[in-house]
Amino acid sequence: MAYNKIEEYVGNNDVSGKKILVRVDFNVPMQNGQISDDTRLRAALPTIELLSKKGAKTILLSHFGRPKGKVEPSMSLEPIAHALAKLLGKNVGFAADLKGEIAKSAIDKMQNGDIIILENSRFYAGEEKNDAELAKEVAALGDIYVNDAFSAAHRAHVTTEGVAQFLPSFAGLSMARELDHLNQALGTPIRPVLAIVGGAKVSSKIDLLENLVTKVDYLAIGGGMANTFLAADGVDVGKSLCEKDLLDKANEIKAAADKAGCKILLPVDVVNSKEFAPNPPTRTCKPNETAADEMILDAGPQTIANLAAIMEQAKTIIWNGPLGAFETPPFDIATVEAAKTAGALAKAGRLVAVAGGGDTVSALNHAGASSDFTFISTAGGAFLEWMEGKELPGVKALEAK
Repeated sequence: MAYNKIEEYVGNNDVSGKKILVRVDFNVPMQNGQISDDTRLRAALPTIELLSKKGAKTILLSHFGRPKGKVEPSMSLEPIAHALAKLLGKNVGFAADLKGEIAKSAIDKMQNGDIIILENSRFYAGEEKNDAELAKEVAALGDIYVNDAFSAAHRAHVTTEGVAQFLPSFAGLSMARELDHLNQALGTPIRPVLAIVGGAKVSSKIDLLENLVTKVDYLAIGGGMANTFLAADGVDVGKSLCEKDLLDKANEIKAAADKAGCKILLPVDVVNSKEFAPNPPTRTCKPNETAADEMILDAGPQTIANLAAIMEQAKTIIWNGPLGAFETPPFDIATVEAAKTAGALAKAGRLVAVAGGGDTVSALNHAGASSDFTFISTAGGAFLEWMEGKELPGVKALEAK
């Protein structure tokens, strides 16, 4: 998909004095009135700094929390403005409304290069309803619209999609980087492509699996999900987490994989325990040797070796979800070993490795492999919907027309 990039537009056009509405994701975690993780603020810095240096008037739009269409003072973006100012090393203004005279007056006072944050977009019920009138009012405040919040791109809201219908629209630097890497991983990848999908439940990833088997060459399934696929093969998985009502669905996915020429990789050995607790007695065996009172909690060494061998052949890896109960040692071994192998191959330039999803980021950080991956998406829901092959409204709105 071809989409417009603000970096290219700014490189070819004078934006000095232009009022540029920038959708960012400043929905950051707060504890005792302080931001506990400023990753999302930092992600927006390159776009904000670019526009400010070029003399644009940068007007930031974001949601924060779930105020459900009402003004909730505890969810104001004003504290975010102060935190952003510290990161930028320059003043960041704040307007206590998203539209109307308060917003317009604050914007009218801006000088070229200034930055301002408008109040929480979700204080208006029309935001999440993608109300056209609200979109028109917000759009009237600017000359150009930029979306730099891929993490919110799966929502068709006023500030992610509606405003784009009324203004020239572009992807910010962070959004463009994310889209370019995702396209590299699944849009036009270098083959062979290996997808690694783990996690607890097949039920939460049916759309994902059904899309991936049509796009990749190998699909490695781990975590509790693998137990459901093993059970569909007739394996007794004992007390393991297993969605027995989805055995037919697992067989359908396997049949679709066969038809598409995608090889599904399941554990050939497993690490079992009778209790789910840190460092209990464990036993490594073949899946069909699992006892009635045992749980499968991780993949075994032969499975890890088999996966590493596929990684050696692969040119692209896309990863979502851990391979075992990685938060509880020693059931983190498969995830850690596989992550280190993938990271080392990516760092050596042997393949492109892209990962995303909440548990995935935590797992790769735990393995100490995050910095070696080509790209790690922190977008959560948007990343998953993209992997599922779904159209993201906030991305579609930026298509080159």
